Amino acid sequence: MSEDGVISRRAYGEGCLVAHALDLVGDRWALLVVRELMLGPKRFAGLRAGLPGLSANILTRRVVELEAAGVLTRRSLPPPASVQVYALTAAGEALWPVLEAYCRWGAAMPGHDPRLFISPTALMLSMRAMAAPAAGLRVTAGFAMGGELFAARLDAEGYRVERAEALAGDVTFAGGANAVAAAVYGREPLAATAAAGAVEVAGDLALGQAFVDCFSLGRAPGAPG
Repeated sequence: MSEDGVISRRAYGEGCLVAHALDLVGDRWALLVVRELMLGPKRFAGLRAGLPGLSANILTRRVVELEAAGVLTRRSLPPPASVQVYALTAAGEALWPVLEAYCRWGAAMPGHDPRLFISPTALMLSMRAMAAPAAGLRVTAGFAMGGELFAARLDAEGYRVERAEALAGDVTFAGGANAVAAAVYGREPLAATAAAGAVEVAGDLALGQAFVDCFSLGRAPGAPG
């Protein structure tokens, strides 16, 4: 650790802009920490819940490095919460196109295993990246996964998602993130998914079916055929 408290890191030592960007966010887990904060601030425990393969020590190291790089910041919530949370800076939020490109590129590459752990935030962002145009469709959807609530809207302008205080929408999904991912991206009709019970689906099932039909992992929208 350097005298100013910043953890020393190995740099590429190149003038290349790609190398410079990787000097800042290219360490293992760094972009996944950014992913977990893309929809809003989280406490340290919330970050760990979304990154179960990451030890507390390494997570601490990454948030210190990302804070030093100007990607995230720490702040305390006002009373009665009075807890410390981590949030993206404007520079951190500007990494969304990078995450989106990774999602779309990864969807077009073989070897993806959807049975592996996915965090609620990761699922919401993958849907944001993979949503197909929805001409003539206007639907709101609510999601409850692992204690986290989200509100999404899909229409001709695209897909938008944010954290929510309550579960609401034309159609709602409640369950584990992997089960909800299977309901959204799987080939089973939504009515069959609801009947199976792995995910609690409520609301307008016909509209919900039209909603999930706009998402596919078979090939990223815009990817070459």
